[in-house]
Amino acid sequence: MYLNLEFGGGLELLLKDSVKLHQVDVKPKSGEDKVTMRDLLSWVKGNLIKERPEMFIKGDSVRPGVLVLINDCDWELCGNLDAELEEKDVVVFISTLHGG
Repeated sequence: MYLNLEFGGGLELLLKDSVKLHQVDVKPKSGEDKVTMRDLLSWVKGNLIKERPEMFIKGDSVRPGVLVLINDCDWELCGNLDAELEEKDVVVFISTLHGG
């Protein structure tokens, strides 16, 4: 499933090549036909994050302070980790935590 991912607020610095925009192909788990946000976060952790995953992931979810939007809608309104993604969805991750 092709998805567009965007990382902002400093999260892009944790990724390979520190690139903000990524077009990715995430395959559903074996025996499944859908990709959920839980699947995507696992994929991002294993394929895009190069350092300090604890700044992005906590357990199987995002760390508190990371805003997640699915097609410009807060993921909490879409089902959080159980939200089912569709082809060409845009998922945005923005850190709201800043040093002072």
